[in-house]
Amino acid sequence: MNMRLLAGLLFAVSVVGFSLGASLPLVSLRLHQAGAGTLEIGMVSAIPAAGMMLSAFMVDACCRHFTRRTLYLLCFSLCALSIGLLEWAFDRLWLLALLRLALGIGMGIAIILGESWVNALCAEHNRGKIMALYATSFTGFQVLGPALLALLGPNSPWITAVVTAGYGLALLCIVCSVPNDRVEHDEEDARSFTLAGFFRVAPALCVAVLFFSFFDAVVLSLLPVYATSHGFAVGVAALMVTVVFAGDMLFQLPLGWLADRVERTGLHLLCGVVAMVIGIALPWLLHLTWLLWPLLVLLGAVAGGIYTLALVLIGQRFKGRDLVTANASVGLLWGAGSLVGPLLSGAAMDVAPHGLPMALALMAGLFVCFARQAYRQVQRVSVQAG
Repeated sequence: MNMRLLAGLLFAVSVVGFSLGASLPLVSLRLHQAGAGTLEIGMVSAIPAAGMMLSAFMVDACCRHFTRRTLYLLCFSLCALSIGLLEWAFDRLWLLALLRLALGIGMGIAIILGESWVNALCAEHNRGKIMALYATSFTGFQVLGPALLALLGPNSPWITAVVTAGYGLALLCIVCSVPNDRVEHDEEDARSFTLAGFFRVAPALCVAVLFFSFFDAVVLSLLPVYATSHGFAVGVAALMVTVVFAGDMLFQLPLGWLADRVERTGLHLLCGVVAMVIGIALPWLLHLTWLLWPLLVLLGAVAGGIYTLALVLIGQRFKGRDLVTANASVGLLWGAGSLVGPLLSGAAMDVAPHGLPMALALMAGLFVCFARQAYRQVQRVSVQAG
């Protein structure tokens, strides 16, 4: 395994997670202080996700025209420029929207390629651990973003300065670690499926990505609202988000270790069942605080595991150009889930007081249905092979 390339890719995705975690609440709070309405804030907040969706359609062409190092340098330069100019964009909504779109495109291409390249580096016996380390790097630094915001305050120019400096270090790291070769796109390595065709090829993996992006966006945006509406103080409600993502961050490596030792589709299904049960139980758990907090940690762990194991199974199943196409489909699905999640959950909360856990449980239940089918297919193949 090329350890220098792996270290460079892990550091690069850490900077992407840090910039996303810092800039999302920063932009929302700055717009709120400027008197923007919730619809306007919501639209601007959704633009990076739209950029990530757009990036999925650009990856294939970018790989044909640029070397790996050049492509990564372009993506991270675009992200650095988008964050570096942010302080001057709050008075011009069109410029702010343009910068957020550029950030989403740059991050989207970087994440799609990073996931593909890390998966390609993995040997089968340690794919779970390495992909879990990749997911942990992203999530861990994403959590640091809001912490920096809480420490410095939303009006401090140091936030964008620190994130921009992080992108500068990432660019230096890319020059030193990413090879200046091309991703092969010859006729022998033709794609077996398109972006849309990925759902036909791997429906359980598609629903897994949709569930986690839905979960990620809903927990960040609406879990504090749900908790405060049921009697929790604002600070405690915000702490719930931190606890969920701490569970996500801390338990991916143990889950990755386990994924290298047990049948992976069965573990994937088990994570979905646990997430669904906790979602169903959440309205009652609000009155059992001694049980609520450890189960929020467990919820973050299994929800993150659904995404991490999806990446592991993608790497196990697809190679070459199909691997890049599969990860491009992941980027497209992630953007879709991030856009739809808060809208559906917000509507559910308007209809019923416990609409948020209902929405989470339904999404987890949908994943369980597809994961069960994938698990049964693997079992049938094992029986036939035996």
